Amino acid sequence: MFLSSSLSLALDRIAERAADVRRAFTPGAFPRYDDVATPASSSSFTLDPLSVAAPEGAYFVTSGEHGERTFTRDGSFALRNGTLTGSEGGAILGIAPRGGPPAVLRVDPVDAALGRVASPAVEADGSVVYRRETINPRSGAREAQRVVIGRIALARFPAGTRLEAKGESLVAPPDGVAAQIGVAGDGTFAALAPMHRERSRIDIDESLARLKEAYLAFDALQAAEAAKTHLGKTAMDLLK
Repeated sequence: MFLSSSLSLALDRIAERAADVRRAFTPGAFPRYDDVATPASSSSFTLDPLSVAAPEGAYFVTSGEHGERTFTRDGSFALRNGTLTGSEGGAILGIAPRGGPPAVLRVDPVDAALGRVASPAVEADGSVVYRRETINPRSGAREAQRVVIGRIALARFPAGTRLEAKGESLVAPPDGVAAQIGVAGDGTFAALAPMHRERSRIDIDESLARLKEAYLAFDALQAAEAAKTHLGKTAMDLLK
C-alpha cells in the first residue's frame, strides 16, 4: 500500500518515540527527544564488580569490529574471550600500564588460555584488574598475584556538542568534533563509581505519553487521508 509523505513521517515519529521508550531501560541512554529527558543522571548499586558509573560529562570509548570509535555512558562491562566489552559487544578502550594511545583492554592471553583469570573488577581510577592464580610447582601451594591490564579511557566533548545515536546506548560526535581523552582521577576527569550502574536519562512515563500521542497523530492523519480519498472517489463518480 502506498503511503503519503505525511503518513511516512508519522510512522517514523512512532518508531523514534518507541526507541526512546525502549532505551528508558538502557543504562546511560540518552533520549532522541529532549521532552522526555530526565533533569540529571543517577546511578544504582550493583553487585557486579565490572560495572562502573562514569563522572558527569564523561563517556567510555568503544571500538567496533572495523575499528570505528563510538562512545557510551553505559558502564555495564564484561570480559568476553579475554576482552573487556560493553553492553552492545564493542571492545572498551583504555591506556596500558606502560602508557601509549588508547587500545583495546585485554587480559594476558596465557592467563586466559590457562584459566588463571579470577575476580576481574574495575576500580575507581579506571584500573581493570584481576587475580592471577597459580600453583607453586615445588610446594604445591596456591599463589595469587594482582594484575592490572590498563585503565579505562574516558572522553569528553566541547560544550554544546550534539551527539548522534549509534545504537541503544552508543553515540558519536558530528564530523570534525574531536573528543578529549583521559582517565579517571587524572585532574581532568573525576573518579569512577565502582559497582554502580547509571540509570537511563529517559523518563519512562513521559516517553510512553509521547508514544501514545504519536499513535493518535498517525490515526488522525490516516483518517484524514481516507476521507480525502473517499471524497475524491465520490467526485469522480458524480462526473461519470
